[in-house]
Amino acid sequence: MAKITLSVPDISCEHCERTITSALSPVAGVRSVKVDIPAKRVEVDYDAAAVDVEKMKGILQEEDYPVESATPA
Repeated sequence: MAKITLSVPDISCEHCERTITSALSPVAGVRSVKVDIPAKRVEVDYDAAAVDVEKMKGILQEEDYPVESATPA
């Protein structure tokens, strides 16, 4: 199990939180998604053998939430 913190500057409200959670939660290998609106961060617990950070970044980019940085948690 791995954990990553994604910095997503465009997070501003609960709609953003729902969109991000709905986009990442169904991805194979993603165990949990926690969006911190005030900090503009997304914490993801995932199986590194099933999904990589670049795939998560791509999914968020498609939803118009580009990832500024990714930090292992």
